[in-house]
Formats: sequence, structure tokens, C-alpha cells
Amino acid sequence: MTAEMFLQTENWMFTIAVAAYLAAAVLYFVFLAVKKESAGRLAGGIFTAAFAVHTLALVTRGVGAGRLPFTNQYEFATSFAWGISLCYLIFMRKYRFRALGAFVAPVVFVIIGYAAMQSREVRELMPALRSNWLAIHVSTAIISYGAFGVAFGVSMVYLFRGRMGEDAFHQRELPDRERLDQISYRAVSLGFLFLTLVIVTGAIWAERAWGRYWSWDPKETWSLVTWIIYAMYLHVRLNRGWRGKKAAWFAVIGFLCVVFTYIGVNTLIPGIHSYA
Repeated sequence: MTAEMFLQTENWMFTIAVAAYLAAAVLYFVFLAVKKESAGRLAGGIFTAAFAVHTLALVTRGVGAGRLPFTNQYEFATSFAWGISLCYLIFMRKYRFRALGAFVAPVVFVIIGYAAMQSREVRELMPALRSNWLAIHVSTAIISYGAFGVAFGVSMVYLFRGRMGEDAFHQRELPDRERLDQISYRAVSLGFLFLTLVIVTGAIWAERAWGRYWSWDPKETWSLVTWIIYAMYLHVRLNRGWRGKKAAWFAVIGFLCVVFTYIGVNTLIPGIHSYA
């Protein structure tokens, strides 16, 4: 297959993944709203299939482009959505928490939908991106953002938990608030660890590429702001005993900051990271 054929195949796979994520989001909503077990099982199957197709699309993109698919707005947005999907599937399997999909699948669809609006043109890498640090820096960002996306979803479940009633369905499908708080904390801790690696590897890469570790570029600055928000979350939780609703709002605000760091900064504030 030629590079062009690989990219055409990736385009079809990406489109199928977008449609499947949308279908899964709708079915997860039906599952939670109408309490239909069959809708939940079907939603989980479709979401898993969407993730598999999405993974193949990223691999095909990488083969067609002859490099890792991490270097422009489209590629990182679709990788961002992939990271959230991966972390969701891991947490869903670990905690048997299928209803979380009703809050995570729409987020995945919105982010991959944003990717669909970006240019898919394959361009030659900028000199600064021709580095082995690209794989380390961006892959840690994908896992970090994915974990924060899951923490956001779990925190939203926590905030809505009291309004969902305590019938047999909700008791079976939704963990109690204490358990939700614990799951969110674990997701934030995972995301914070990888976000720290993102900043450290980015600083090392920046020194290699531009001769300085830190330049207060808008994305660097907002990454630091995001890191501080989650550091505050962990501090007040561990040292002040913050739990429950306060912690949930921290996780929600932190993820909104993550989204702004990626989409808002790239769109509104030009900088040396504007390509990704």
C-alpha cells in the first residue's frame, strides 16, 4: 500500500470511530435514563469496538505519515480522545462501573469531533519536532489527559448521584459516593503523575531544541496552572481532609483547565506550541 492509501484508510476508520463513539454515548444515556440493561451492554460493546477502530486508525495514520501521529492539532486531538477512551476502559473493567460511560463517552465524542474539524494534511515535521522526546512527551500527555478525563466523568457522577435516586438499578450500577470519591482520587493521582512527567520531559526537550528549559509560552504557562490546580487538589485532600463535593468540583475545574490548555490556548493564544 502507498502512503496515500494508508491515509485514505485512516480517514474511513476515523469516520467509523466518530460515528461509533456517538452511538455509544447515546446508548449509555438511554441505559442510565431509561434503565435498560440491554442498552448498557450494547453501549459497552460499541464503545470497545470504536476504541479498537480508533487504535487502528492511529496506527494507520502513523504508517502513512511515516512518523508518530502526534504532531498537529488533528493528530493530538484524536490521540487525546484515544487516551480518555483507554483510561475509561481500564477503570470500567477494574471497578465494574459501566454507567461511567454516560459521562465519559460524550467527552470523547466532543474531543474527537473537534479533531474532525481540523486539517488532516500530513506535513513535514518542524526541526524542533524531530526528536525522540516527541514520543515520550506526547504519550505521557495522552495518558495524563485521559486519566483526568476519567476523573472528570467520575466527579460528574458524584455530583449527580444524589439526584439519581436509590432504587435497585442505581444501587447496582452506580458506586456509592464514598467509592466514587475514591475512584476519582485514583484517576487524578494517575493523571498528576503523568502530567508531572509531561512538564519535566517538555522542559528537557525545550532545552535541547531551543536552548532553554522554560520560556513562559502560553501552553507551558497553562500546563503549569493545570498542574498547580491538581497539586492543590491532592494537598487539600491529603492534608486538610477534603473529600466529596469539594474534591469533585476540583476535578471538574481541573479538567476544564486541561481542555483550555489544549484547545483554548491553541485557538486563542498563539505561541511556539501552536502546532499541537
